[in-house]
Amino acid sequence: MVNKKIPFSPPDISQAEIDAVVEVMKSGWITSGPKVAQFEKDTAKYCGTNHAICLNSATAGLELILKVFGIEGEDEVITTPYTYAATSNVLVHRGIKPTFVDVKKDSFLIDIDKIYDAITPKTKAIITVDIAGVPVDYDRIREVIKSKGREDIILISDSAHSFGSLYKGNRVGGQMDFHVFSYHAVKNLTTAEGGAITYNDNHFHGKEDLFKEFKYTSLQGQTKDALSKMQAGAWKYDIVTDGLKCNMTDLMAAIGIVQLQRFDEMLKEREHIFDVYSNKFKDKEWAIIPFKNDGNTVTNYHLYPLRLNGLSEDQRNSVIQMMGELDIATNVHFTPLPMLTLYKNLGYRIEDYPNAYAQYANVITLPLYSILKPEDAEYVATELIKCVEKVINK
Repeated sequence: MVNKKIPFSPPDISQAEIDAVVEVMKSGWITSGPKVAQFEKDTAKYCGTNHAICLNSATAGLELILKVFGIEGEDEVITTPYTYAATSNVLVHRGIKPTFVDVKKDSFLIDIDKIYDAITPKTKAIITVDIAGVPVDYDRIREVIKSKGREDIILISDSAHSFGSLYKGNRVGGQMDFHVFSYHAVKNLTTAEGGAITYNDNHFHGKEDLFKEFKYTSLQGQTKDALSKMQAGAWKYDIVTDGLKCNMTDLMAAIGIVQLQRFDEMLKEREHIFDVYSNKFKDKEWAIIPFKNDGNTVTNYHLYPLRLNGLSEDQRNSVIQMMGELDIATNVHFTPLPMLTLYKNLGYRIEDYPNAYAQYANVITLPLYSILKPEDAEYVATELIKCVEKVINK
């Protein structure tokens, strides 16, 4: 039998996105301009927030917030060791040593009950992470800082995975002080690369015009964007801060505008694949089915992180290798940061985060995307069952 080749997460690009990019290419304006402005408005409307800033990555969004609010050096920021490196790399860039709080037992999300004790007088921000499209309990985070008497702490959600997820009936985007989304190629909505910050209070922490400050800080601190500066006779500008260079382009925004128009249908396709997997695994004692919804929280089906109950890290790795030999691409989300060289060299030990290690050791992320055919998802699940049970019975 010839194996089916199943990639892990190709983008869902239709002719409409291609046409939109061609239109921009022909317009004579390909960097930040009217398409970015439109996509920012569309993003804010979709998320139910007052403001959205579109950028070249979610990583840039996280660092931009830290930059604008002057968080650096001896300041402390609480976050989770169970995430992609970007969440904490931005802290290291700013000279901050991350304060890690382990995930809750049998969860991919930060243990909110442990945040209270991690807060010190130096704590300036908390960066939580929505893993696999599952939102953190944002309201409980606010309760913790209120009970600590520290409502001055800036609450940032690394929502790279959760664009389109629901929290208490509302789309993710306005619950924390800031949410940062990713539009990377493997995300539910893509602009090839890209990201966005969403928020509500444009005068947060006494800022005169936070939207304006985010915009010029994302453009080297330049007081005029490229579109304004290129108008005839309008060359003069000022540099008011040592800004970053992380603006989104109109080429990227054009893709995002179309993706957002198709997004709800794309989510339905992802949910269908999610359910195909769950139905195949529901009777398997070794299968810990990923979170879907609990009434208050609904995932956007970004990932399918299946935990293989009772399997060791080595056994999980064997399953991944066996699936690879069948041309089925799988993944692991994530290797906890204390297991990576950079963070080991900074003094972190995975032994201090046992819940994070337990989640990582037996998780396998299956292909899940809107152009995956249901019959191919059935095939993936069938082959995974064979591989797991072969490993168990060795």
